[in-house]
Amino acid sequence: MGCGRVGSTLAHNFEELGHTVAVVDQDPKSFRRLASDFAGRTVTGIGFDQGTLLEAGIEEAGAFAAVSSGDNSNIVAARVAREVYQVPYVAARIYDPGRAEIYSRLGIPTVGTVRWTADQMLRRLLPEGSRTDWVDGTGTVRLAQVAVNPGWAGVSVERVERATGVRAAFIDRFGEGVLPTTSTLLQDGDVLHVLMHPGDTRHVERTLAEPPQKGR
Repeated sequence: MGCGRVGSTLAHNFEELGHTVAVVDQDPKSFRRLASDFAGRTVTGIGFDQGTLLEAGIEEAGAFAAVSSGDNSNIVAARVAREVYQVPYVAARIYDPGRAEIYSRLGIPTVGTVRWTADQMLRRLLPEGSRTDWVDGTGTVRLAQVAVNPGWAGVSVERVERATGVRAAFIDRFGEGVLPTTSTLLQDGDVLHVLMHPGDTRHVERTLAEPPQKGR
């Protein structure tokens, strides 16, 4: 739902991955953002109206993205998709950070635009410590980006895991994701993402903030 820059990009990405796509927007002019070779369905209407959703094929949908410019429309449409039509994968874009947090707690995955952008800026301007990427529903597992002292360059992921007790999930290396093995060596400029227990955060931060100790 929503054929702005985000919606049109999603539509093309899904189609390139081999999925059948339907795009809903109340302004028919918005469909001009779609490429001329777009093979999906376009439906003009209000994205949370059940008649519109049925025309778009909501009963057969495997996923639903609510990415219009309105928070209220997005959350209502997302709830209709999930609660009325039992679409298995639903996500809504929410501009208001407070609302995004509330709806996430209610079980509706949200992308909080303002908070996400601010967080991404902080990650690049204040790399010290760690920043949470994700926490499981029970709060027992945390996926976090952790700042690593340059002294760890050339050190194996296995040694990092042994010294900290974490599990290395992936490395952001020059803008590309790398799935490490135990023999992968860290490089200067790597951004390390790890899985750990939230209670271990302070220990992990302290350990990686300093160069590795000899023999560890």
